[in-house]
Amino acid sequence: MLLTALLAVVVTAGVIVTVVLLRPAAPTPAGDPGVPPVSDGAPSAPGVNCGDSACREIGAMTVGGLPVVLLADSAGKQGVVRIGADTAYPLIINDRGVTLKGDSLRCVDGTTPVCLVRGETGGGVTGELFVARGGIWRDTGKPYFSDAGTIALHDVTADGVADVIVVRHECPGAQSGSARCQAAPVLAEVYDVARGSVGCTRRYTAPSELRGWPDVRLTRADLRACP
Repeated sequence: MLLTALLAVVVTAGVIVTVVLLRPAAPTPAGDPGVPPVSDGAPSAPGVNCGDSACREIGAMTVGGLPVVLLADSAGKQGVVRIGADTAYPLIINDRGVTLKGDSLRCVDGTTPVCLVRGETGGGVTGELFVARGGIWRDTGKPYFSDAGTIALHDVTADGVADVIVVRHECPGAQSGSARCQAAPVLAEVYDVARGSVGCTRRYTAPSELRGWPDVRLTRADLRACP
C-alpha cells in the first residue's frame, strides 16, 4: 500500500511539471524596452539643396491631393520643386538666369494636374511645366519664354486640362527684346500640354488688353492660326 501511494505522488508531480513547461509564455508588453518600435512605413522627405545654399520655401499649393512646394535659395536664383514627400526636381530654368518669387508657382487641378514654375529673366519670363499622368509627375523638359512678361495656365481648350498661355511680341525680322520688338503688337499663343501649339489670339496693342491680364483667361473662340 505504501508503494502505491509513493507511485501516485510521483505521477502527480510529473503531470504538474509537464503542464508548466507546455504553458505558452505571456506576451511581452508593447512598452518593454527590449521590443523594437513598430515603424509606420511613412517615407521621409529627401534632402534637397538649392545650389550652394540652403533651400527656403517661397511658394506652396495642393494639387491632385499632393502638396507641391517651390524651394529656392535666398536670391531666388536656384530652385527646386518638391512634389509629395519623396519627389524633388531641380529646375531646368535655373540655368537661364531666372529670379523666382512668391508668385512663381502656379498649379491647376483637373483630369491631368499641371504645375508651372515661372521666373523673371533679363528679357521677359521663362517657365517650366510639370504634368501628372497616371499619378506620376514629370518635368516636360521644355521651357517656355515670354518676352512680354506673362506665362499663364488656363483650360482654354475646355478638355479638363490646363493649357499654357505665352504672351509675346509679334515682331518678324526683329530680335526679341530689342526696342523695335518691344514696341510691336502682342499676341498670346496657347500650348496644349500633350499636343503643342493649338493657336494664337489676334494682335493687341498692349498686353493689358488681353482678357484677365496678367492672369490671362482665353477661350477656344479667341484662337486662330498663328502668324
